Amino acid sequence: MTAFILFGSFFLFIALTVPIGIALGMAGLITAIYSPEISITFLSQGLVTSTDSFPLMAIPFFILAGEIMGKGGISTRLFDLANVFVGRYTGGFAMAAVITAMFFAAISGSGPATVAAVGGIMIPAMVAEGYSKKFSTALIAAAGSLGIILPPSIPMVLFGISASESIGDLFIGGILPGILIGLFLLIWAYVYSKKMGYKGTGEKFSFKKLLSAINIAKWSLLVPIIILGGIYGGIFTPTEAAVVAVVYALFVSVVLHKSIKLSDLHGILRNASLSSVAILIIIGTANAFGNILSFERIPQAFADVFLSISDNNFIILLLIIVMLLIVGLFIDTSAAVIIFTPILFPMAIQIGMNPIHFGIVMIVTLAIGFITPPLGVNLFVGSGISGLSIPVLARASIPFFFVLLAGLIVIAAIPQLTLLFL
Repeated sequence: MTAFILFGSFFLFIALTVPIGIALGMAGLITAIYSPEISITFLSQGLVTSTDSFPLMAIPFFILAGEIMGKGGISTRLFDLANVFVGRYTGGFAMAAVITAMFFAAISGSGPATVAAVGGIMIPAMVAEGYSKKFSTALIAAAGSLGIILPPSIPMVLFGISASESIGDLFIGGILPGILIGLFLLIWAYVYSKKMGYKGTGEKFSFKKLLSAINIAKWSLLVPIIILGGIYGGIFTPTEAAVVAVVYALFVSVVLHKSIKLSDLHGILRNASLSSVAILIIIGTANAFGNILSFERIPQAFADVFLSISDNNFIILLLIIVMLLIVGLFIDTSAAVIIFTPILFPMAIQIGMNPIHFGIVMIVTLAIGFITPPLGVNLFVGSGISGLSIPVLARASIPFFFVLLAGLIVIAAIPQLTLLFL
């Protein structure tokens, strides 16, 4: 009955369009009032202690670094570099947009931030080049999902904290899966462009143009190298890497590129603070929600149900993926990671999955939720940029759903893609 009240009230609040962080907190409060075994003090302690974490400090700093890079005109420099490589081919502009999203994903750690930074420039540019607005927006929305798959990734930080696994290993584990999904998107962009007759520039490859583009974008390209190289080289922790990313982003944008004035910093800090606060509220309430789940032994009940359906490990993994795809329809990625990691992680270990592999599979699965309504955060960001309605954009995103799903299946079936560098 406690589980019914907890989940029932939560989904009722979601149906009433209550913000996810408030819905989690209210569901926990109602459950604490109902259950004599759960005190409100227990709930409030979980709310506070969950955010008192050194690794968690990486999140607001990665958000701030992404905000600085986004406002600093990084996307344009990255696109010019990508366009040198693929712009001359059929669908070259679309493929360059995907590569730009991959570059920016390796800076921002956020799906919506990637869509906002890349889409604000690329969607109007693609439409001007003759691409349909629906295809252009859906492409950027899908490519924005890479924001949480390629490192640094905010959900990877949350999974690492929730599962007590190495955040650095998760970052490394996400490199090849992120590249694979980016490759799948590139292939689809080429196939669709060939079908629709979207031509490239036709310009011959020039080393002079390549070197010029690399020179212009070199400071931006160093960001993921500094972050991952520093973490994997043992120079600093993920949290320290986030702080280094902020300092470096400021230096590049203010001093070298001079694309951000000191007067712009107030707006940048304000936007980053609002995003950070929203996520931290979700983290706090989701952790309190998860404490109730653990107290009531709900994760074990879930495991018993799943394991009773089949003793085939592949079938159980498939059930977990289907469950997460459904969760991604309704629940924010950050909240979903915190709530469902304690439920699903022990089950994954029980069927013999590597912890890092499971973490990447979970995050890739939830990343698909960025383009699936009713939540579909990337769709809302894309809609705000292009002016297309959510139903129209959701229909245009259907092929991209299957492209991302194909990538997920390959990643889930081949653990070596995740574990190769570990």
